[in-house]
Amino acid sequence: MDKNFYCVIMAGGVGSRFWPLSRQKHPKQFLDILGTGRTLLQMTFDRFKDICPTENFLVVTSQEYVDKVKEQLPEIPVDNILGEPARRNTAPCAAYAAFKIKKKNPGATMVVTPADHFIVDTSKFGKVVQEAMDFAKDRIALVTIGIKPTRPETGYGYIQMCGDCDSTNGIVPVRTFTEKPDYEMAKVFIENGEFLWNSGIFIWSVKSIMRAIEEYMPEMFSLFDDLSKYYTENEKSFIEDVYTKVKATSIDYGIMEQASDVYVYPADFGWSDLGTWGSLYEYSAKDENRNAVSGNLVRLFNSKNSIVKMPDGKLVVLNGVSDLIVAEYDGMILISAKNEEQKIRQVINEIKLEFGEKYV
Repeated sequence: MDKNFYCVIMAGGVGSRFWPLSRQKHPKQFLDILGTGRTLLQMTFDRFKDICPTENFLVVTSQEYVDKVKEQLPEIPVDNILGEPARRNTAPCAAYAAFKIKKKNPGATMVVTPADHFIVDTSKFGKVVQEAMDFAKDRIALVTIGIKPTRPETGYGYIQMCGDCDSTNGIVPVRTFTEKPDYEMAKVFIENGEFLWNSGIFIWSVKSIMRAIEEYMPEMFSLFDDLSKYYTENEKSFIEDVYTKVKATSIDYGIMEQASDVYVYPADFGWSDLGTWGSLYEYSAKDENRNAVSGNLVRLFNSKNSIVKMPDGKLVVLNGVSDLIVAEYDGMILISAKNEEQKIRQVINEIKLEFGEKYV
């Protein structure tokens, strides 16, 4: 295990499309959504612990979730749990972690990953990450992992790899990044063969990401660039001040779409970002009628292709229906057509406007 390898887990999101299970006070990364006995955050830690030393893990989360991280990952040093005072998307999140790592180990190589992904073949996944980190550690290179698509998915961004470029252990230069396409464009991407799903997992050396932030996001670089503040009693107030000034920007938009020396590792290890009920349905065990059911008193009659997530002890009967999402938590119930799930976030925003924070 390379003592210069670091893992940064981004765990600050709310996961509103998993309402009512995922709520602002207890979002999906802290839940055992898959029924494995481990939360999504803990499963993410498990996937990287054979690659990065435990003391080299950092978790970037909202200040309100710091105690949840401490509770679920007691192995991680408390100083490595970074509480963001405001949500500013993924670029400031990654920058905060990178500057923190630079303070201790400027020669480090880091992998940045969301906390809420699901991986089927964890052994193959570990091999891909290890090889990508070995590639990035001695190069000026920004590497991302691209997933070989299985369908024309409109909920993911896409990466076009350079099909006629030389590769190094399967890692190739990136040609373009594309935001979530419509269905017809997604079909064109699949037929083209050069396009991959954007996993949102990034690998780079501290030197490479510092160079990229300074070149492509100089304002953000100057805000974070005071190493004397990190790992001191002044860090919290310093970061609170930074977050009042830094712009909300994604890694993709702020850096990857602009930078040179960007590479992708095309991979196929069974991946989902578990962003929606439909993605959970895809990887859940199903009965003979293609229903994915959780809850010991759920009863289905002449019903198919649905996902039902209920607490034990709650009797729920579905009769003569199909392609539904039915979920209950803490007295709140969601019933939605599966093909309307992309609108759940919008619906929850309407609920918030009408009732305030009480139900979200």
